[in-house]
Amino acid sequence: MSQDHDVSRQDLVRFLEDRFACAQACTECARLCALQASMTSVGPGADAGPDAIEDPGVDELRRRAMSCAAVCDETCRRLSEDASQDEYELRFQLEMCRSVSLDCAQLLDHHPGAETCAEVCRSCARACADFLSTLG
Repeated sequence: MSQDHDVSRQDLVRFLEDRFACAQACTECARLCALQASMTSVGPGADAGPDAIEDPGVDELRRRAMSCAAVCDETCRRLSEDASQDEYELRFQLEMCRSVSLDCAQLLDHHPGAETCAEVCRSCARACADFLSTLG
């Protein structure tokens, strides 16, 4: 086996590993963001019952968490498809996922009890950045 073939094989293995790691991170981020949004009490003025927490930033948190979940879910779907898809579109999706995940993490940082979800969002953003670097 030639050295060039070994390098190509190593690159392919890294590509597949990074792609899989990114898809896993996106799936976990989507799951936790959806869970966070469903567990977060609605903001003022909503009919949420007597135990609802009145927090004006909660509606924004729910919107961003659901948006992050949707973007991460779509990114995972695209990563799970045939590898012959358009590279530009894949790069765009990965960059959007990275950006939305970081944005969501920053918002979650300000909400007690959302620390785990914020860290998962950051892990997703790192996985997207790592896979983007693998794409070259």
